[in-house]
Amino acid sequence: MAEERMDRRRVLSAVPALAGLAGIGRLGPLWAQEEAGLDNLVEFQRLVAANRILANEGVVDAFGHVSVRHPDNAQRYVMSQSRSPELVEFDDLMEFEQTGEPVDARGRRGYSERMIHGAVYEARPDVNAVIHHHAYAVLPFGLTSTPLRPVVHNATVIGSHIPVWDIRDEFGDTNMLVRTMEMGRSLARTLEQNTCLLMAGHGAVVVGETVQLAVKAAVYLQVNARVLSEALRLGEPRQFTDGEIELSAAMENSPLGAERAWEYFCLRAGVEPI
Repeated sequence: MAEERMDRRRVLSAVPALAGLAGIGRLGPLWAQEEAGLDNLVEFQRLVAANRILANEGVVDAFGHVSVRHPDNAQRYVMSQSRSPELVEFDDLMEFEQTGEPVDARGRRGYSERMIHGAVYEARPDVNAVIHHHAYAVLPFGLTSTPLRPVVHNATVIGSHIPVWDIRDEFGDTNMLVRTMEMGRSLARTLEQNTCLLMAGHGAVVVGETVQLAVKAAVYLQVNARVLSEALRLGEPRQFTDGEIELSAAMENSPLGAERAWEYFCLRAGVEPI
């Protein structure tokens, strides 16, 4: 109980500063505190911070996006309007139906590949955050037969199996973008119960129970890809057993491990940890 009270005090003490977080911007009418509620306000601020973190860590550039399942309606999700992640502010957040229709567009345009998010939320009740990115270090593993497996202790959060989804297999020649729920559902079927998925010639999808865990997995997916590429140049990399991956990931994804990483990533990106 004492720990719960302390956590509550920490959240409450942060509220006055929420609207003034570096670059976050003013609170839009849809997301006013009295309308969104304290817990939702914090969750949506974390979503904005996640955009800044992923940009700062080089996981996303001008393209890529992150969403959270709506805390009050599991059939909806929240993400920015179509904007480069490093520039996302609180006012950019939009609410979407699971099938991709905006709830209150107010003249704003959503990301064209938001169907990835809706399809994953539809298929995975355990997932509350989805990230799509095109990190260059990860791309080679979606283009070759070399599997991407964790070889770095902290990167065990990416899981022991990372499937590859090729849009061409089911949809033939396309512009490579997942712009329909049919495409999104195909991707979600390949993702299954895994944390990460590679999109052949395109990028990756990373999911998590929380936005903090999804961000951590996305960052370390890229770190692991870099290390594995270097190791492959030197010889045959040492492989973790499935048991080592499971035990290590459980520790890395524990509340303490998640909070420690989130605080670090926030401060590196210049946003207040919340």
